[in-house]
Amino acid sequence: MNILLNNFSTNFNTSPFQSIKNEDYKPAILKLIEDTKLEIEAIVNNSETPTFENTIEALEFSGQQLDRVTSIFFNLNSAETNDDLQKIAQDISPILTEFGNDITLNEALFKKVKHVYDNKDSLDLNIEQTTLLDKKYKSFSRNGANLPEDKKQKLRAIDKQLASLKLKFGENILAETNAFEMLITNEADLSGLPEGAIEAAKQLAESKNKAGYLITLDYPSYIPFMTYADNRALRKKLALAFGAKGFNNDKLDNQQNVLDIARLRFERANLLGYNTHAHFVLEERMAQTPEKVNSFLQDLLVKAKPAALREFAQLEQFAKELDNIDQLEKWDSAYYSEKLKQKLFNLDDEQLKPYFKLENVIDGAFQVANKLFGLQFKKIDTIDKYHEDVMTYEVLDENNELVSIFYADFFPRAGKRNGAWMTSYKPQFIKDGINQRPHISNVCNFTKPTKSKPSLLTFNEVTTLFHEFGHGLHGMLANTTYPSLSGTSVFWDFVELPSQVLENWCYEKEALELFAKHYETGEVIPMDLVQKIKESATFQEGMQTLRQLSFGLLDMSWHGVNPSDITNVKQHENITFKDTNLYPDVKENCMSTAFAHIFQGGYSSGYYSYKWAEVLDADAFDYFKEKGIFNKDVATKFKDNVLSKGGTENPMVLYKRFRGQEPKPEALLKRAGLIK
Repeated sequence: MNILLNNFSTNFNTSPFQSIKNEDYKPAILKLIEDTKLEIEAIVNNSETPTFENTIEALEFSGQQLDRVTSIFFNLNSAETNDDLQKIAQDISPILTEFGNDITLNEALFKKVKHVYDNKDSLDLNIEQTTLLDKKYKSFSRNGANLPEDKKQKLRAIDKQLASLKLKFGENILAETNAFEMLITNEADLSGLPEGAIEAAKQLAESKNKAGYLITLDYPSYIPFMTYADNRALRKKLALAFGAKGFNNDKLDNQQNVLDIARLRFERANLLGYNTHAHFVLEERMAQTPEKVNSFLQDLLVKAKPAALREFAQLEQFAKELDNIDQLEKWDSAYYSEKLKQKLFNLDDEQLKPYFKLENVIDGAFQVANKLFGLQFKKIDTIDKYHEDVMTYEVLDENNELVSIFYADFFPRAGKRNGAWMTSYKPQFIKDGINQRPHISNVCNFTKPTKSKPSLLTFNEVTTLFHEFGHGLHGMLANTTYPSLSGTSVFWDFVELPSQVLENWCYEKEALELFAKHYETGEVIPMDLVQKIKESATFQEGMQTLRQLSFGLLDMSWHGVNPSDITNVKQHENITFKDTNLYPDVKENCMSTAFAHIFQGGYSSGYYSYKWAEVLDADAFDYFKEKGIFNKDVATKFKDNVLSKGGTENPMVLYKRFRGQEPKPEALLKRAGLIK
C-alpha cells in the first residue's frame, strides 16, 4: 500500500516521513495527478451555471493530496536529498509542469472561470473571495489561456524546458559544492582560524577518514576560513573555487543554462504579450514595473555609493598599513573587514559567539514570539522527522489551542543545499468549518556542536535564525480561508517584511537580555557589547548596500531586457557591474552561473525585493520603537493586518492599515547610517 495516496493517520496529520520510501513518490504523484484530473473534470462537466462556489472554490480545493505529497517531496529534495530523489525530481518536474499547463490551458475550464470573472460585480464577494477570483483568472490568462492553440503548445514546450533547466542549474551547483575539498595538513596554514573552526575542520576530515583539516564550500566551513585565515594564498584558492561554481567549462557548467533560461523566460513573456520577463513578473508585485524597480535601485545606488567608496578607501588604507597590501582582492574582503571591525569596535564574532548558544537563540526567538503574539512552543517527539537533527514543536496560543506544527532543521549535511529558508509541509486554510493549521519548517546551516563545544552562532547567524523565524511566523499565524492566499503566499516584494522586521529585535537590549547568555557562566551579554553590536551594524553599510544593489541590477539585466543578444555571460556581467564594482574583476569567477536565487529559485525579477522589504521593515520597526519593542497593541496590529492576512488583500492596503501611512525610505537610510 502506498502511504502517500491517502490522508495521513498521524498525530496532527503530520507527514509520515519514516514510512515513506523513495519508490513511493513517483507512482503516488502520477496517481494523484489522475485523481486531480477527475476533480477538474467534475468542475468542467457540472451542468449548472458557473458560480464562485462550484468553479473557483472547487478549483481552489482540488488536488490537495497532490499538493501535500509534492511539497513533502520537493522540501526533502532541498533538505535531505540523494541521487534517487534527484533522479525522481528530473522525472516528475516536467510531468507536474505539463499537468499545471493542462489545467491552465483547459479551455472548457477557463470558460467557466472567465464566466464567473466577467460577472464578478454582481456576485457580492468579500475581499478574500475577490482576490481569489482575480488570482485564479490570472493563473489562466498569465499562463496562456487567451492564446490561440499553436501559441499554447509553444508555451507548454517552453515551460517544460524551463522546469528541467532550473533543476539542472541547481544540481550542478550542489555537485560543484560537494566536489570541492581543501585538505590542510600543515597546521601553520590554520593560522588565524578560531578554535571552533579548526575543530570542525578536523571533525569533518575524520568523518571522511582523512588525516588533517578539511575545508569545503559549505558556508559554515567557507565563511570562517575567508574571514579569519591568515594564509592569503589559501583564501584565494577557496574564493576562486567558490566563485567558479558553474563556470568551469565542464559537464557542470551553467553558462548555457543561464543563457537558455533567460531567453526562454523572455520568449514566454513575449508570447503572453509582455515586453520582457520583468514586465510579466512585476505586474504581480508591489513595485509593478521594471522602470519603478530600476529607479528604486538607482536612487539607492546614488545614496549608497559615496559611503561605499569612503568605506572601501578606509579598508584599502587599513590593509596597506597592516600588511602592506597594494591591491585589495575579493578574497581579502571578509578578512580585512573583520580585522578593521575589531580595531574600530574591538568586537569580533568569536567574542560574541559564547553568548549565542544555538539552543538559547532558538529559545530567544520563541520568547520574542511569546511576548509579541502570545505563542508557546512545546517540544514534542510524537511526530515523524525526516532526519535525526530535526527538532519538532507544537505551537500553541494563549488559550492552548494549536496554532501550528514547527520543524527546525539547523545543521549542514551532504544532502542539504546551502543557505537558509522557510517552507511548509501543510498549508493553513478553513474548510467545512474547520481551521486547518499549518506545518511550517525552518531550514538553516549552522555549525554543529563539537565534542567540546555546543553549537555557537555568529551574530550574522543569529539574525539569519530570526529572519527565517519571521517567515515562519508569517506561515504559523496565517488565518485565511483559502490555501493559495495563506501565509507567505503574498507578493514577493512583501514576503520579506515579516522576516526582515524580526531581525531588528536582535539589536535591542530588551530582547538580547532574554537569551544572550554565556554558555558556560550564564552571564547575560554585557551591555557595552550590545552597544558595539548596534554601532557596528552600520559598519561598511555602504559597501553592503552596493553589493545587494549589484545583485538586483544583475537580475534586472537578465530579465528586464531582451537577452537574445547576450552571448557571453561573463562579459554581460562585467558591463552590469561597472557602477557597483569596488574590487578588481576575477576572470575565473562568475556570479550568474551560481545565482540560484534567480535561476533556480523564485527571485527572477525579484531580487530588488530584499531592499524594498528593508524600506518596509525599517519603517515598521520605527513604529515598534516609538511605542516600545514589545508593545502589545502594535504587535497585535502587525499580526492582524500583516501576519495573519496572507495574500488576501493588496499588501500596500494591509501595510497602511497596520502603520497608518505608506512606508518612507528615510528610516532605512537613517538606520544604515547613509543619512543623518
